[in-house]
Amino acid sequence: MEIKPTESELEILQILWQKGSCTVRDVHEELALNKDAGYTTTLKLMQIMAEKGLVERDTTNRTHVYKAAVSQDDAQKHYLDKMINNVFNGSAANLVMQALGNHKSSKAEIEAIKQYLDQLNNPSK
Repeated sequence: MEIKPTESELEILQILWQKGSCTVRDVHEELALNKDAGYTTTLKLMQIMAEKGLVERDTTNRTHVYKAAVSQDDAQKHYLDKMINNVFNGSAANLVMQALGNHKSSKAEIEAIKQYLDQLNNPSK
């Protein structure tokens, strides 16, 4: 399945990835903390997401419970590949250099990056 959530759908997926299974009200209350969103809009979005296969809906109880049907890892890979191809002309190195140049990384983050690069260069370690 190709992952193509809209920005609003991605916000809902973020909540479901963080909290696990949720009702529409749970998701709506979380969304309302950061933006002006109507309950019926959240409900409609989640229904559309179920049709697209982005979320699964448990209808055994009166209150439907939703959970993400796509993993956060798969969505991140999809968007990262899309960004590398569309914004950085297919160059992961350009993405990394731009990210490191525009974002102040901690010493721990830099060390983790170095370790990861070492593992890529020496897979037998």
